[in-house]
Amino acid sequence: MKIMLVAAEASGDALGAGLAQALRIRRPDVAFVGVGGPKMAVEGVDSPFDIAQLSILGWLEGLRAYGRVKARVADTVALAVRERPDAVVLIDSWGFTIRVAKALRGVLPDTPLIKYVGPQVWASRPGRAKTLANTVDHLLALYAFDAPWFEREGLTTTVVGSQALHVDMSRADPVAFRAARHIAPDAPLLLVMPGSRPSEIRLMTPVYEAAIGRLKAERPELEVVVAVAGTVVEDVTARVAAWPFRTHVVSEAAKYAAMKAATVALATSGTVSTELALAGAPMVIGYRFAPLSYAIMKPFFTGKYATLFNHAADQEIARELIQNDATPDKVVAEVGRLLDDPAARAALSARQTAALDLMGRGGGDPSALAAEAVLGVVMASQDERD
Repeated sequence: MKIMLVAAEASGDALGAGLAQALRIRRPDVAFVGVGGPKMAVEGVDSPFDIAQLSILGWLEGLRAYGRVKARVADTVALAVRERPDAVVLIDSWGFTIRVAKALRGVLPDTPLIKYVGPQVWASRPGRAKTLANTVDHLLALYAFDAPWFEREGLTTTVVGSQALHVDMSRADPVAFRAARHIAPDAPLLLVMPGSRPSEIRLMTPVYEAAIGRLKAERPELEVVVAVAGTVVEDVTARVAAWPFRTHVVSEAAKYAAMKAATVALATSGTVSTELALAGAPMVIGYRFAPLSYAIMKPFFTGKYATLFNHAADQEIARELIQNDATPDKVVAEVGRLLDDPAARAALSARQTAALDLMGRGGGDPSALAAEAVLGVVMASQDERD
């Protein structure tokens, strides 16, 4: 059996690696081809190009990168045509993977196409549900609230759950984390998670720097930790090195201990918000798009919240500071309020934790469920051909 896995950014790379492991347990004879990052490479996916060049967010950024994306789509399709996989799993990254899916449908019409993580149609552009249903054969959705949007369009959907809800933090030691960095056990600690895309780092770190400078001026005892995603290590490290106050920069390997050690977290919107809630860290969420991209995209936003557990609970549990609200003044006000109010922090942490149950915490292993679904699609396809 040969399965093609296609991921275009760090989060998809992690999902692809987990799926590959689960597939190999069930089918030791499986071979993998495709596109991915370092984690998928460990599992045997030899990517024909570096996926860092596909980490794009926003319409304007997408237009600028159009030629590059088109070339990488062609490379991916050529790989599929050469390898003739039994199925193709297209992981997250809507803009890239939907182009690959449409191209593959034309050249390999009998090859099953499986989308792993659908577009967030509950938040924006619900018409994408129909587009996906007309292009792929099966969807592996992360949350129960995703499924109805696609099933209404006739797309068979399996809810596998989110790996973010199954993160094992049992070995994350907040006491040792603080001690290793000479941070006092009772010192207030602000954990900053600036994002994993270059555009997020470019747009959010100046806001965070200005806000943190004021927070530290008002609270000299405040310790600041920046957890850096592997995709943007050099960029973030260089920017933070220029900040005019002491900051502890830590890698992804230490992020769970940092989350548990944090008094408050300041995070760029993304999957990390779910992990922070699992760690019990009260948080404030920020996000900015490039102004022109936001102006173009704003009419398509239909959801009330950007944060998944806020959406699941249908209320703003963690404060969201999006676009024009993502200012140093508002960051200082929201983060400062939590730093100064232990009762507010405890209440927020409890509400975040409760919202995770609405997202499906406690379900089966997502990678295992995804692997079973993929194998089911492959077997059904082979039976049809036979």
